[in-house]
Amino acid sequence: MRLCYTALVAFWELSLFKEIAANRSMSRGAEHCGVSQSAASQQVQEVERRLGVALFDRSKRPLDLTPAGRLYADFCRDVLRREEEFTHALESLKGAVEGAVRVVSIYSTGLSEMGRLQEEFSARYPTAQLQVEYMRPDKVYEAVRTDAADLGLVSYPESSREIAAIPWRKEEMQVAVPPSHAFAGRETVYPADLNGQDFIAFDEDLSIRRELDRYLRAQGIEVRIVMHFDNIQMIKEAVELGSGISILPARTMQAEIAQGRIVAVKLHAPDLVRPVGIVHRKRKKFNRAAQAFLDLLVGERPAAPGNHNGHQAGNGVNRVDGLS
Repeated sequence: MRLCYTALVAFWELSLFKEIAANRSMSRGAEHCGVSQSAASQQVQEVERRLGVALFDRSKRPLDLTPAGRLYADFCRDVLRREEEFTHALESLKGAVEGAVRVVSIYSTGLSEMGRLQEEFSARYPTAQLQVEYMRPDKVYEAVRTDAADLGLVSYPESSREIAAIPWRKEEMQVAVPPSHAFAGRETVYPADLNGQDFIAFDEDLSIRRELDRYLRAQGIEVRIVMHFDNIQMIKEAVELGSGISILPARTMQAEIAQGRIVAVKLHAPDLVRPVGIVHRKRKKFNRAAQAFLDLLVGERPAAPGNHNGHQAGNGVNRVDGLS
């Protein structure tokens, strides 16, 4: 009994330190682990007392790891990954889809899709849990990279040395206008029609903003940017209020269109789409719940020949255990 208790405490301690180190913040690390900042600080001090070394340079903000801290952070990640691999192997032996899958998503994809996906996942695997959190794109990548999440859903997905990206789908972009706008009665808008329009844009640091800017420049179009936001929901609200028009993925406007709050007009630009993809840490060992949710996602995308980042296409189910 004491051995089991000690092991649980140890894994909690390792997880807490990993989160604090990854976020370079005692408060954010504590929040990720569901404890108070004071409890997290006391735990770190206890580890430092036990090891006889300082793990953080507390004179710097954000927190910086000492050389001993970096060594201990590597140890935490290694042990937690081995525990993850053990759990995965044990679940494979048991056969049932159990456990939890942690998913982080950009707001637009999560809010428009996650309710349906949660319902279908629960119906297929009633003993598994789906945990979802919504974040900015950069935070999605960070959560996946640091193992705070199993899978991430992002637009314009990018692979890297640590991250594998799986194409999921391409979403048609359409012009979003308020019902009172002159475009609202039209079936199609041509790029030249956008010249001089009051335009509600995305923040400049987002991939979708860079792609739309590139498209407008290529068409020789100049819009008048009156507002910019970091998420689609705020842009839709501004369009509803008549502050301007925008270009958004049609899929993300379905609720507003049905309620008559926004009109989506086809843009004569068949090549203008928003790619959405699934990202995960390379060489990650998925538990059965995470693998099952990934299979559900991949099964929804259009079939395509060949492989994507080591994921072999076939019968709508892609196995990724240790392959990517």
